[in-house]
Order: sequence, then structure tokens, then C-alpha cells
Amino acid sequence: MPKPSPFPSPASPLEPGYGAASALSPLFLAVLALLLTLVSARAMPAPGSGALVLRSEAAVPVEAPRLATDFAVTVSGPTLRTIVTQAFRNTTDRWVEGTYVYPLPEDAAVDAMTMIVGERVIVAGIKERAAARRVYEAARAEGKTAALTEQERPNVFTNAVANIGPGETVVVRIEIQQAVSVSAGIRTLRLPLVVAPRYNPAPPAATLISETGESADPVPDRDRIEPPVLDPARHAPINPVAITVRLDAGFPVGALRSATHPIRVEETGPTARRVTLGEGVVPADRDFELTWEPAPGAEPSLGLFREEIGGETYVLATLNPPTAAAGTRPPRDVTFVIDNSGSMAGDSMRQAKAGLLAGLARLHPEDRVNVIRFDNTWDALFPEPVPASPETLRRAERFVGALEARGGTEMLAPLTAALNDPTPEDRNRLRQIVFLTDGAVGNEAQLFEAIQRGLGRSRLFMVGIGAAPNGHLMRHAAEIGRGSFTAIHTVDQVAERTRALYAKLEEPAATGLRASFTEEGAEVTPDPLPDLYRGEPLTLAARLAKGTGGLTVSGTVDGRPWSRTLSLSEAAPGTGISKVWARARIGEAETGRITGRLTAEAADAAILKLALAHGLTTRLTSLVAVDATPRRAAGTPLAATDLPLNLPAGWDFEKVFGERPSGVSPIRERHAGLTPAVAPAPAREIRLPQTGIGFLPRLWLGLGLALAGLAVGLLSRRARAAR
Repeated sequence: MPKPSPFPSPASPLEPGYGAASALSPLFLAVLALLLTLVSARAMPAPGSGALVLRSEAAVPVEAPRLATDFAVTVSGPTLRTIVTQAFRNTTDRWVEGTYVYPLPEDAAVDAMTMIVGERVIVAGIKERAAARRVYEAARAEGKTAALTEQERPNVFTNAVANIGPGETVVVRIEIQQAVSVSAGIRTLRLPLVVAPRYNPAPPAATLISETGESADPVPDRDRIEPPVLDPARHAPINPVAITVRLDAGFPVGALRSATHPIRVEETGPTARRVTLGEGVVPADRDFELTWEPAPGAEPSLGLFREEIGGETYVLATLNPPTAAAGTRPPRDVTFVIDNSGSMAGDSMRQAKAGLLAGLARLHPEDRVNVIRFDNTWDALFPEPVPASPETLRRAERFVGALEARGGTEMLAPLTAALNDPTPEDRNRLRQIVFLTDGAVGNEAQLFEAIQRGLGRSRLFMVGIGAAPNGHLMRHAAEIGRGSFTAIHTVDQVAERTRALYAKLEEPAATGLRASFTEEGAEVTPDPLPDLYRGEPLTLAARLAKGTGGLTVSGTVDGRPWSRTLSLSEAAPGTGISKVWARARIGEAETGRITGRLTAEAADAAILKLALAHGLTTRLTSLVAVDATPRRAAGTPLAATDLPLNLPAGWDFEKVFGERPSGVSPIRERHAGLTPAVAPAPAREIRLPQTGIGFLPRLWLGLGLALAGLAVGLLSRRARAAR
């Protein structure tokens, strides 16, 4: 169970569009006020340039709201539940609306949102997106405090909070459900913490409307995914984050590590651990990753779980197909595609080069190889794959070694070139594409369409590079490309993760996989099942009316039939499986729309039905919470600002946005209306009730100091009375 939050859970659900508010005790308000004033010994330094000042919609400069975020994650066997608490602190004497663009895991089911304003707790309701926006805008105009959570991408969301009073803090709590990712026996939790700046290809110069009447802009919502980004040379990191993970793996835990952040680990049981950040709070400038694996001999051969909801049964199954027999390695055609755009400068470029060179080193003479590089232009080393002779490999190594990060990220043309198959009839060779990039682009849908059109017999393997890779692009491209996604966050991970990736590529996949239930009418996801490689377990979810009988998974491994049958009576109780199933089905509908398997109308209807039934935020639905009491007086101005983000760690600001103009703010800051404060001043910070920084000791310390101050005040009063 997660650590008890100081924010109480409301007892009643929200009426459509509005919230049932419940009063909070004065003790809670006192504790909240105390928590917001506690300052960590490891607090991040204040910006030397002073407070962050944003121009409002009325062109009047206003200081940006402060933001602090707390992640409380509970892992229960195959699923995990995360509570994301965001505190928006208005440090000005004006009424403010703050908008914050933030990431969440691309496979997360966002199903709950709560807003806390003073003594009131308001539970959000799920509505169609346009209707939720109308409710929010009406509340904003009426002076009511309101919060709106919208999905821009499956891994990019926007929180808008209207009518934050002078000196006030509004707390927004979001809850998400996921399945635990498993590969080669290693379980992974990844929490994206920053939305990386994205390269958005320009719309066609001549034709802005397609033949269907729709916008031809490859990124029609570009204005919603371009938040202001701070230049780290001018501003210290902002948006502090704390993380606590309560892990109950369901088996004895062996290695537990994070390659992205220092962590503290507390053993709370033979199968349980409590993990917090070693530095207490950290800036939101890189993804957090935590991995764990079973102790030796404790690897479960099968994970089968079930959940009963609304008279229906939801099943989550994970199993490992057998590996291919030794000595069956077929010849391969491997095309490596490497991103050398400006966002890859620094550590990312070194990681990508090292990953590609590791792949070249594993090729055999019977294999064929090509290398394509791209920024806003692209080049191929050879017109088509050529035999991987020693001379060929030396040329490829020199080609890769000479690459420098620069320019934009025009991904469509090199992707199309890599997919082009000069010998589509050759079934004796595996055709594989290894694509190394941070994925910092906004035209994902355009790329998905290209993969669907040109895949043929190829398989696409995405390698996400850097501190904040675009997980939505990576995972979805690999899914459509019938390959896999590997994330490399640090140079230290290159050898281990590329070795595992290339070992998978060298063995035939388990192909033609099918899942069949004894009970008719089972709705299975993913559908169809993907090809699998060594160490890649099959994870599927299903909805059944009764949940009786068994599940059989069958396919072909190394040219031989293979099958495995499981009895649903063996399934252990699970939680959140219905949300995981619904989120996966929504993802399939989105894929069907992009690839043409479903019409836009049919896909939208399926998405909307699933989202409203399961209370999920999607492209078509949003969560909205409104305090029923107007608070901002009519005629009082409301300043609207976009909260700025950190540049992802390891990124080079000038490589991404160009050289810094002298005497003025950088282009991204100008684009957002960001101007430096008139005079340098220490930045005022807020602190959430951080589960990761020793909350209880600090609480007792704060209460002790408060009592000491009260005692001093009483003694002083008595002394004055005596005089």
C-alpha cells in the first residue's frame, strides 16, 4: 500500500462536470502550510538571474507559478499504481492561471484526478474533451478555481489550473495504472519527468489543406506541445520532484538498481522494498528508471492474474516462449539508422555511436549491412545493404565516428529509405532495421503511417537514447514495426543493453503467435500478438464474461510448432488489470486509425466508449474538476502563464535552439514571453509533502520548532505583562 497521503481521499464521486467538496480540518490546513514552508537541506539553488517572469495573455509580465511534484508508486506483482501530486504555488499578488505540459508513461491509464483548494477537495469527472474544456472555461470566467487534465500524446499531458489566488497553493493529484514491463527477466519502472523539446516539421508551403479537407500540417497541435524551455546557462533547475516506490514483487528480489538516479533502498520484507531518491528532491530534467529482477532461482515461469469488475473477468498473463535451438542463426540484412540532429549533442551522441558500433561488431561475413544518418538532411553509406566484410565494417566505423550533432530532426525521409526493400521476395534472410534516436519530434502519426505502409518483411527495432527519449514514438513504432524498444539513458548502459538487443536480433522470432480461450467471446490485447525474440516474454490482457476454462498460446519457434496451455483457475488475484486492458485496447484503436485498419469514425467511437466506461483520459476525453464557489471577483484581471520546463540533462541548448542572442532572452524563452526579472532575487520555492525526503522527521522538526516559537512568544508576553 502507498504511504498515507496528507491529502484525504474524497468519499463520494464527482457529479458530471463538477465536484463534491468536503471540508478539511484546521489541523490538515496547518500541516499543509507547514509542509509548504519546509526547506530541504538539499534544496536546489535559486537562479542567479532572479525569478522567472512570464508575459501574460494581456502582455503584462507576471511571475510564473512555482511547481513541485511528488510521485508515490505502489508495485503489486505485475501491475503498478502511481499517484502524481503537483502543487502550483502563486507567489504574486495577482490571480493566475497556470498551464503545465508534463510527461507520463506512454502506456499509463490516467483514471483519476483530485484538486485541493484551501479547505475543499474536489474530485474530477471524466467528460468528452470538448465538453470538459467548456466546463473549465466557464468556471474560469466565473472566477471559480478549476483544473483540467488533457492528453496531447499518450505520453504528454497538460494540466491547466485557473484562478489560483494571490499567495495561494492549489494541489492537483493524478492517478495512473500500468502493467510492469518485463524483458529478459528484468522488471522495469520508468517515470518520464520532462517533455523534451520537439522538432516539428513545417507544414507544406503551398498546400495547407489535404484532399480530404483536413490540415496537411504534420503537427497540427504544435502550439500545445511547445512549452517554454529554460536555458540552463541562465537559470538553475526548477520543478523539483520527489519519488517513493513501494515494491512488492511477488517473489524474492535480487538486483535492484537505478541507472538514472542515486537511490536509497529499504528492505521491508522478503519480496518487498521501499525505494526513495538518494538526493531527496531532484530537478525534473531526466527520466527516472528503476529495474529489479528475481533472486537466483526465483524467476516465476508464469504470471497469471485476474480481476473481477462489474460482473466481468479481466486476465493478465505473462509467459516465456522457448528459445531457438543453438546453431540456427540465419543470415541477416541489418540497416542501422542514427540520429545526429542537434538534440543528440553531448552524451546522447556518444551513446548512439557506441550502440551502433556494438552492433557492427556482432555482424558475420554472411550478413549484409548499411548505415543511414540524418539531421535535417540524410545520407546512406551504401545505396543498399552490402556484405559485412572487414573492409565494409571499417568504412562503417569511420562513417559513424565522423558524425557530429547538428541541425533539425527530419526523420521521415531516412525512415522511408531504411524501409525500402530491394529484394522483398528474399525470405531466406532476416531484414532488420535498428533505429537509434531520442525521438524528439512531434509528427509521430506521420511516421507511424510510413512504417505501416513500408514495413513488408522488415522488422523495426527502436533504441531510445538520452535523458528523456520519446517513449510514445519508440514503443508504438516498434509495435507497428513488429520489433522491440530498448532504452539507453546513460553511457554505462550501452554495453549491457545493446548486447541484449543484438543477441535477440540474432535468433529467429517466435512467430505466428495466437491466443485462444476456452470461453468464447474473449477480447484479447494485443491483437494480433507480436513476434517474440529471446528473453522477450509474451504479456497479454483479456476481458471475459465468466473467466472459466483455460488459455492456450501457440505459434512457431525455429520452424517447429509450439504451444502452452494455462488454466484460469490458477490465476492469482490482481488489481488494476481492467484499466491496463482498456488502455491497451484504446492504443490498438489509435493504431487502427493511423494505419487505416479502422476508419476515423469507428476508431473514435471505440476509444470514446472505452474511455467513458473505464474513466480514462484519452485524446477524446479529459478530467475536469471545478470548485463550485466563485472566488475571483468580477472584473479582477486573470493572468495566464505557461510554466517553463528544464532542458533535458545532457542536452546542448545552442545545438537545439541556435546561438544565444546577446542582450535578449533565447528564442524559446522569447517564444514563451519569458523575460528576466528586473533585479536578481532569491527564488521562492514550495515543497510538497515529499515522500522521498524524510517527511516524518521534517514534520516533527517543524512541529517542534512551531511549539518552541509558541513557547517563546508566551514567555515574551508574560515578561511584557510583568514589566
